[in-house]
Amino acid sequence: MSARYSTYYFFVFLLSCLSSCIEPYQPDVIQMPNNYLVVDGFINSNGPTAIRLSRTVNLDGTNIPPGESSAQVLIEEEGGLQYELAEGPNGNYISQPLQLKPAKRYRLRIRTADGKQYASAYQDNKRTPPIDSISFKAEADALQIYVNTHDPELNTRYYRWKFEETWQFTTPFYSTLEYINFDMVDRRENINLCYRGSNSTAVNIASTAKLSQDVVSEFPLTKIPNTSVKLKYKYSILVKQYAQTKEAYEYAETLKKNTENIGTLFDPLPTQLTGNIQCISNPAEPVIGFVSVASEQVKRIFIGRSQLPTNWRPLNEYDFCQLDTIIVKDVPANFASGHFLPIGEVRSDMGALVGYTGSSADCVDCRVRGTNVKPDFWE
Repeated sequence: MSARYSTYYFFVFLLSCLSSCIEPYQPDVIQMPNNYLVVDGFINSNGPTAIRLSRTVNLDGTNIPPGESSAQVLIEEEGGLQYELAEGPNGNYISQPLQLKPAKRYRLRIRTADGKQYASAYQDNKRTPPIDSISFKAEADALQIYVNTHDPELNTRYYRWKFEETWQFTTPFYSTLEYINFDMVDRRENINLCYRGSNSTAVNIASTAKLSQDVVSEFPLTKIPNTSVKLKYKYSILVKQYAQTKEAYEYAETLKKNTENIGTLFDPLPTQLTGNIQCISNPAEPVIGFVSVASEQVKRIFIGRSQLPTNWRPLNEYDFCQLDTIIVKDVPANFASGHFLPIGEVRSDMGALVGYTGSSADCVDCRVRGTNVKPDFWE
């Protein structure tokens, strides 16, 4: 055997030995049972405050963090008033719209169903400057959306953004009929045109602390692939902007690193999150979250299909859909369940009714994937 082939087989043997020695690393901390309180949200000084309470889960778990129900959640003014939040579904709590005093400090106080007490540290009420503009740029294969802002008084320096997306979509078939109580009648509402939405999940933060001016220019907020169904007809984004303290910014920065670095064993282990919330009943108990206080500034834009490159082709979500014809005698068997919907009549050359066209509900009724109620803000 030649030296070249001997060397080759040696390396194959060596690699197989190395690979057999590598086992998935599962540190004890990932496997430990935990049930610590997670507090997500901020105190909105010029509107309703929304807080979500949940519990921690292990990194190797697949379950969605459960919401914490039956808690009492209060906004407390330092040395002053209290405002209670009403409980909603899935661990969400929301207050009435508030106008909190600019010179006062506020905190969140929580009492869980098991009687434990939690409180965040009192925080200054930060004034958030307005959003100057939301801009966008069509790149080679995506739409990049930016946010622009500034504070002429140089008092902000630390910023955070969230956003809500809404877009129009249609089903491939327009239904003019519905089958109700074994009777075919004219459809009363449009189920072809709907609206769908999603909220931001990434941590979007920026700092101007090292700049001479408190200006954020073209911060890249989100990027939408040019094949996305969001861009097929009309798209809207509502951007929410918040001023942050340095401590809140640093917490969000750590949170951003953790959420981006959870991966293979070669990735850094997640950093411990140290927020500003303490369990008063048991100070040694970890609590996850940072509750800041700030006013909210919002701005919305719309982007129509005519504003995008003509060669962009969003994907077709309905390429599996087929149009079928159902003869009259088979109507009850096909349409009674509601899983298959009528679209229109089929008549002979003489005008006699011979059947109906139809397709699956997913291909006809856009409410399967969204809502046909036009949002109040839609233009």
